[in-house]
Amino acid sequence: MGVTFSDVDDNDDFGETHEINVTPFIDVILVLLIIFMVAAPLSTVDLPIDLPSSTATPQKKPDKPTYVTIKSDLAVAIGETPVKRVDLVRTLDGQADGNKDRRIFLRADRAVPYGDMMDVLELLRTGGYLKVALVALEGVPDTSQPATLPSVKP
Repeated sequence: MGVTFSDVDDNDDFGETHEINVTPFIDVILVLLIIFMVAAPLSTVDLPIDLPSSTATPQKKPDKPTYVTIKSDLAVAIGETPVKRVDLVRTLDGQADGNKDRRIFLRADRAVPYGDMMDVLELLRTGGYLKVALVALEGVPDTSQPATLPSVKP
């Protein structure tokens, strides 16, 4: 609450000013801004993989997607938790309470050979997970490497 000193008024009563002091409000906003700036990078997935890009229309993701990741060293992870390939289906079964109808998002590093990715897809299929979506970066595909098809000899 502020007061005004006036030479015109000779009585001993101080008048009140009706202005809002916004300095504490600005301080609170700046503290919240700093908290959100620090917390935002912590909420992202932190597995370093080099995803290929795609020009396909992105599909709507569920509220809590299940990601299976194949890193460049061929290690497999569910979310950010590394698992062995033999324990992949058992760990997925434990997370979903036996719900095999949910969609699994498979992310593989660009350096992962096609055969190793197919091995993980086969593990998921034999485990009963038939709804598997492949994850890629949104945007224009990398054109630095020419797209050539292998020649097939009869």
